[in-house]
Amino acid sequence: MEKSVIGIGEILWDMLPEGKKLGGAPANFAYHTAQLGLPAYIVSAVGNDHLGDEIIQHIEQKQLNHLIPRVPYPTGTVEVNIDEGGIPCYDIKQNVAWDNIPFTPSLENIAQHTRCACFGSLAQRAATSRTTINRFLDAMPDDENTYKVFDINLRQNFYSREILHISLQKCNILKINDEELILINELFKLAGSTSETLCLNLLKAYQLKMLILTCGAHGSHVFTPKEHSFVETPHVNVVDTVGAGDSFTASFMAALLHGKSTTEAHHLAVSVSAYVCTQPGAMPRLPQEFTAEFA
Repeated sequence: MEKSVIGIGEILWDMLPEGKKLGGAPANFAYHTAQLGLPAYIVSAVGNDHLGDEIIQHIEQKQLNHLIPRVPYPTGTVEVNIDEGGIPCYDIKQNVAWDNIPFTPSLENIAQHTRCACFGSLAQRAATSRTTINRFLDAMPDDENTYKVFDINLRQNFYSREILHISLQKCNILKINDEELILINELFKLAGSTSETLCLNLLKAYQLKMLILTCGAHGSHVFTPKEHSFVETPHVNVVDTVGAGDSFTASFMAALLHGKSTTEAHHLAVSVSAYVCTQPGAMPRLPQEFTAEFA
């Protein structure tokens, strides 16, 4: 089995003002990684309902690999309202299918052949999916060339210090934004008075390979034990920012997995996420300028 790239966690319909769009951070990650030439899988769950049917149809139309069993819970939805600045506000429905992702022999087999997995905190709000995600991470190869990416993705009150601590222990790359860094500092009482020192302390405390800090219009940073990369955010006409952070993570990891340097990966991630901000919804088709090199 080819070494795979996995987005594991929530898959859902973002109920946007203009209609519903397929979303969920792990699904967005897998979609963009696949566009950049890697064998990506979406791992989640949907219900035995019409919305679940539509998700499967949508994924198959996009020719995406997936392991998405049907479970006896409703398919997930999120009510999304966009403010005047293009920033989304979320109402995430609870006790839905992606809260109940089962750990199966098929999923264990995929885990054993996974090169990179991206997971977040949201899908760990319920015990079943939290257990599945942790078992998946534990079943992955334990070597220098395997990436476990914690795209922290704090939403509403669906996280706890304990869950975040365990995830930080299991990951080797952390992706976080500036607002989330403030919350993490409040929970963990990190030493340091600047974003850079907070990030370096997190990097050291959890022995991470890399920490990615995104700061919206104020640019983004990538910290490793030996280097620091900063890239300014380009000015674009923002339509909405739904999925932009996921596209950043996906394109950054895709570039690394294709053998690019940290700096090269960072520049690609900034360019791709800026483009996604100019498009409606979380899963726009990327132009050839991004995909041609990895085809």
